[in-house]
Amino acid sequence: VLHPEGGALKQMLPPFKLGLGGKIATGRQGMSWIHLTDYIDALLHCLHNKELSGPVNLCAPNPASNQEFADTLAKVLHRPKVFDMPAWLLSLLLGERADMLIHGQYVLPKKLLASGFQFQYPELQKALDSLLFER
Repeated sequence: VLHPEGGALKQMLPPFKLGLGGKIATGRQGMSWIHLTDYIDALLHCLHNKELSGPVNLCAPNPASNQEFADTLAKVLHRPKVFDMPAWLLSLLLGERADMLIHGQYVLPKKLLASGFQFQYPELQKALDSLLFER
């Protein structure tokens, strides 16, 4: 869930704001994400939609590679990307917790979309612009 005051985005912002951010490992790993507003709206949609049952992926319909995410965040902040995080260093720092960042997943919200849910922020750049500059 993307928000500048919590989660992964909060941790990514300081180096990216300094122009020191970059991709993690190969950058090809998937990063499924969702804007906080869409997350809350999706939860409410699930609660009020009796046809939805079982697991529902609460993520935007356009997952990004880690490279795309880093490029977009740097672009939104008008900063360069300078330092990539090698997989070996991330593993050294985080141990097994680094696996999700190194390998990632491309997850899609198939049930949400099939149930008629409309995302306010389906695209990463629009979501980041909203979170970082429209507050």
